[in-house]
Amino acid sequence: MTIGLVILLAVSVLVFLGLTHRVLDRMHLTDRQALVALGLMLVGSFIDVPVYRGLQSVTVNLGGAVVPIVLAIYVLARADTPLETGRGVLSAIITGIAVFALTRLFTFEEGRTILDPLYAFGLVAGVVAYLAGRSRRAAFAGAVLGVVLLDVAHLVEVATRRMPATVHLGGAGVFDAVVIAAVVAVGLAEIFGEAMERVQGGPVSNVEREVRVDSPIAGKGPAGGAQEGSPTQQRSAGRDDSDRL
Repeated sequence: MTIGLVILLAVSVLVFLGLTHRVLDRMHLTDRQALVALGLMLVGSFIDVPVYRGLQSVTVNLGGAVVPIVLAIYVLARADTPLETGRGVLSAIITGIAVFALTRLFTFEEGRTILDPLYAFGLVAGVVAYLAGRSRRAAFAGAVLGVVLLDVAHLVEVATRRMPATVHLGGAGVFDAVVIAAVVAVGLAEIFGEAMERVQGGPVSNVEREVRVDSPIAGKGPAGGAQEGSPTQQRSAGRDDSDRL
């Protein structure tokens, strides 16, 4: 069993026990949606769909490419602001470039590296995606799409050079890299996001947001009058008492 499958199983258990509810809520996902996505990735990791056969044969792994891409797009589409959506897209591009540059700057020779190259790609992709995306949704989308873009870049390279090769989009070790990158990116966003919220006094609740937005009329009722106990009524009551005295 690969490390990607082990991580997916571990995350599935955490989701089932309700220990990731807060993180999923910030990503606008329910526990059921997360479990379905994780299940599809687990099953899909064993399914390779042939797309093209020729000098360069292309297959697409459902669990390592199709499901993660659909999930990343879905999460990004539910971003709170267009700015966050744009950050997610930019994060994916930056992550893809960073990981591709890593493959060109370092030669990973078997027996001479401490860490498997694809695991290293996953870790680097997760860190870069978090730094570029910042939010949980943008970081997740950037990490997943960034690793997949590396696979696409490899396909473009062999096609351009007309090299005989079989490209497995999302398959083999890339599946592990996608899972590692996603977990690292969301994990960093959760850890540092929580720290920032604590420094800033905690997240602002929806009620507080409504009060802040409506602050010019926060002390008024539905008909525009002052609410019971408001500063306006208190001052008025004080004047009535002084008049009676």
